[in-house]
Amino acid sequence: MAERTTDLVVEVEQHPSSSGRTISRSGETSTPEPRRLIQLVAPAPEKKLNLFALRLAVLEKIATRLGSLGFVWATVVLLGGFVGSLETSDFWFVTVILVVEGSRTFSRSHELELPHSSKYTVSRINLSSVFYWLQIASAFASIVTSMFKLIKQDYRSNDLKPTNFYSALTLFYSISLAAPLIFLVEKNAVSTDLVKRFFYDAYSRCLHGNIFDGLKIGMAIFAMEILVSNSPDEQLTGANILSRFSTNQDYSVDTLQKIGTNLEIVERLLEMLNWRNQNQQVVRRSAAEILSRLASKKQNSLRVAGIPGAIESIYSLLQTTGDSGQAMDDQSNLWTLISLGLLILKRLARDHDNCGKIGKTKGLLSKIIDFTYADKMLLEESVARPIQIMLVKRSLKLLKNLVTTTGATGKNLRRDISANVFTVSNIRETLHHGKSQPDLQKLGAEILTSLAFDEGAAEKIGGTGGVLKALLCIFLNNELPVGKSGVRVSAGESIAMLAQGSKSNCQRILRSNVLQRLVEALDNPLIRLNAARILRNLCAYTAPDQFNEKLKEVIKSAGATVLMAIKYEEGKPQEVMLGLAPHILKLMSTPEELRGIFEEAGVTEEELAKALTNILKKYEQPVPKVPRIRRFAIELTIAMMKANPETVKTFQNLEMKNELETVFETAAELENFDIFSGTVGLASHGSTINELIEEAMLLLS
Repeated sequence: MAERTTDLVVEVEQHPSSSGRTISRSGETSTPEPRRLIQLVAPAPEKKLNLFALRLAVLEKIATRLGSLGFVWATVVLLGGFVGSLETSDFWFVTVILVVEGSRTFSRSHELELPHSSKYTVSRINLSSVFYWLQIASAFASIVTSMFKLIKQDYRSNDLKPTNFYSALTLFYSISLAAPLIFLVEKNAVSTDLVKRFFYDAYSRCLHGNIFDGLKIGMAIFAMEILVSNSPDEQLTGANILSRFSTNQDYSVDTLQKIGTNLEIVERLLEMLNWRNQNQQVVRRSAAEILSRLASKKQNSLRVAGIPGAIESIYSLLQTTGDSGQAMDDQSNLWTLISLGLLILKRLARDHDNCGKIGKTKGLLSKIIDFTYADKMLLEESVARPIQIMLVKRSLKLLKNLVTTTGATGKNLRRDISANVFTVSNIRETLHHGKSQPDLQKLGAEILTSLAFDEGAAEKIGGTGGVLKALLCIFLNNELPVGKSGVRVSAGESIAMLAQGSKSNCQRILRSNVLQRLVEALDNPLIRLNAARILRNLCAYTAPDQFNEKLKEVIKSAGATVLMAIKYEEGKPQEVMLGLAPHILKLMSTPEELRGIFEEAGVTEEELAKALTNILKKYEQPVPKVPRIRRFAIELTIAMMKANPETVKTFQNLEMKNELETVFETAAELENFDIFSGTVGLASHGSTINELIEEAMLLLS
């Protein structure tokens, strides 16, 4: 493997580590600060339903008590006390009302019992419907009969002086009218479908126990209970309720917490993902939506992935297929299931261990890579198909999470992904034709950057026709709107990484005739840092006999910009320009050329030497934000003393030796690497910082 001495440290999308600290492409370490979230808990929506059930239960109890009172009044008072006084018509009216009310009460009790049966089959649903309409018919019959008698009031007695006879009948018919009227008011209020079963649960508890028992039942718990039942209708109802609650801003946190802590429910949801029957697709989709929300929380994602067979169940969503003859709605549902599968995997892949499980699931990586393909027609359509663009985007995001995994797991994943012959070619299509989709181009460039971490991968990517050319076109495209400029930065990082340590890729870049445009890019604040990194790699890894004159001629024009940045800027811009400066000096073959650069920049060699000394004074310890600034300052010091021996005395007068000794005492392993995966160095510089210090000290002597 060729030596890698570039300054590019590529950012890895961080996965949790034991220390909680990460290092990015700039080498910056950061410890995430805990975020305080204030969750304003909204009142549970089922509370209104519970209160509604309570009110209806009160009406039902009143209606039931009135019905009981009417029954007692009829049997004890009328049929008991006045049975001899009743004429035939009144006797039969009273009898009919008692029979009708009895049938209504019988139907009501059985209707309330049926929804609670564990075997809530279709036949029971039909029977419940029969009981429902029997109650309605009984109520209307009782109302019509009672109203008829109350309006006519043609009560006649067989006795001459029946005491309280008239009042007893009037009261009975009034009770017989009031009870079914209250019942019909109650029945009319219950008209919801999705929560009807929940309502009956709460309603039944209010009726059969303490009247306030129904207030204690929660919608999420109720939905979880029926989700694990054997009834398809109950499973669908439970899944729909949990799906709506888990996606509602006010109730999602509490609902997802309840689901996540119940492994039986999570297992059932994962099991539902494997259901392939056409009539089960709605339940399958609801289960996928719930799991996608569940996986958005790290702790829940660990629980989901920890269940045996979980990844395989999620993988089944990506294997959803349909035929061309399916209706548009069915096709759309298939795409949605695939999209949800990718979303769940993407969220699971934010965890290091989960990435390993995804990589080990047979056939899954290949399937993910298949979805990264977008043809020219799809990418260039004026009105792109949103669902298909979403599939490409989610698959690219998932792939990015996988290739940026740290440690041995990440190395294995990058090896397997880059070994797939379609990975780079699929991304190339997006880079070539995705001008209208800069987000997709950005993701593609970031994936290539991470894949190039490993030995041999950069050569493979650069050798895929058109990849480097497409990246250069994006990076140097000044017509891109400012709001979409992030893709240019990502493309620049990818080019710099591919040029790192690769002579063949550097030659490919030089053959693209973009050298002058790269130098001009040093004046563009947006892309200047990556332009400088690319130029540094071109200088470092291009053989002396190849493109040497071309490099020298063009790079010389960048000298003034670089020297001014070293003198006047700080932080990352100063560090990157420090890395390029020694290579510019090495290309200057005569003292006159060297003086010309300093004169053009308006900077003297003494001023530059003082700036370098001040940099080492300022950074007494290595700083993660600019991990190579001390190293590059020493490299430039050496280059200046070699190019013009007269500057040795200048550095001696500035007591550079003391600053070098301080660096020697505080040197760290961080300063010896170019690339980091998490906190692990992947590619070391050609020499350690201590070896550079020794060389500089020798020149100063």
